[in-house]
Amino acid sequence: MEQLTELSYALDTFYFLICGAFVMWMAAGFAMLEAGLVRAKNTTEILTKNVALYSIACVMYMLCGYNMMYPAEAVNSIWPGISFLLGEDNTTVDVLASKGETYYSTMADFFFQVVFVATAMSIVSGAVAERMKLWAFLSFSVVMTGFIYPIQGYWKWGGGFLDQLGFSDFAGSGVVHLCGATAALAGVLLLGARKGKYGANGSIHPIPGCNMPLATLGMFILWLGWFGFNGGSELKISNVEEANAVALIFVNTNAAAAAGVISALVTAHILFGKADLSMALNGALAGLVAITAEPLTPTPLLASIIGAIAGIIVVFSVIGFDKLKIDDPVGAISVHGVVGIWGLLAVCFSNPDATLVAQLTGIASIFIFVFSASFLTWKVIQSIIGIRVTEEEEYQGVDYSECGMEAYPEFTNSGK
Repeated sequence: MEQLTELSYALDTFYFLICGAFVMWMAAGFAMLEAGLVRAKNTTEILTKNVALYSIACVMYMLCGYNMMYPAEAVNSIWPGISFLLGEDNTTVDVLASKGETYYSTMADFFFQVVFVATAMSIVSGAVAERMKLWAFLSFSVVMTGFIYPIQGYWKWGGGFLDQLGFSDFAGSGVVHLCGATAALAGVLLLGARKGKYGANGSIHPIPGCNMPLATLGMFILWLGWFGFNGGSELKISNVEEANAVALIFVNTNAAAAAGVISALVTAHILFGKADLSMALNGALAGLVAITAEPLTPTPLLASIIGAIAGIIVVFSVIGFDKLKIDDPVGAISVHGVVGIWGLLAVCFSNPDATLVAQLTGIASIFIFVFSASFLTWKVIQSIIGIRVTEEEEYQGVDYSECGMEAYPEFTNSGK
């Protein structure tokens, strides 16, 4: 029995770590996607942000974020309290004493959770691209990954009031994606649109990305990483039942993404008369975000329907935000926020334990808290160092003003 328990523990820990590595690889996906969808003169800066935000997330979550999200003893169901640094890992004695209830190493759990934090912060990066000061963004990253994300994460995954209420969010359509999109929305509203994006007469001027092959590669990297994102959230694979559950999660995740591509592509063709690649890329991501809230209970057909609806929603959402003059260069708020809400509501179609009241309460709680905390944080940063580059720096490109180097020096005009 002890041998079997130790083998199960080792297998589940290894599975958890590999899934975490898949999710970490999503950082590369976000970097490539965003680098492809911004203009050439802003590429180095967006890459710098993605490398730095991942590193900041890892450090802040180690210092305090993980303990806030999963406190040993919370103050109450809303406020987890603050403690610092990771505790000791499980020992063999702890595992055996748990009689099979301990599936994996605590350090494996931390690693899996920390890459989720970085994912939420990566969502913000694309939405504020091309006009935000680098150090303002990185300052916000400290607060977001160390405090804002862990507090609302505790409400569901740490056993807080949303979990007690019955709010269902399997792998983070709300905790990760809606959270990141809401923080991005708060920043975008303060930041304003890029120069030239909207005309005085209400016209919208598209600003195409510089490298669609790179953006497409980024999307496929994210698609691959999502199998770890959703599959790892099952937490266990060491028996027949759990192995079958993981297999279904993989199938449903893939099905939702594929359906999202098709529906977004068709919708864009109907609206624009063209096969819009950027909408197809966002359609894939929309399908992935939507199924993340519940990838286990739907059938593959239902997962495809959920993903297809997400693909339609994201096209109209991107258009809608543009009409409202809310400038989001990569469509992050639509993909992760609007579709994240759809995914949380779609849980009710297949999970009998989920209720519409609990889902709506979770959506409202995450949005109100994250928006308020993020807006306040952005305002403080704005008052201290400012958040937007000058008009001249924006015209020149933030690669040169913020990083002092260009990604494509042969093809960009830095104004030097």
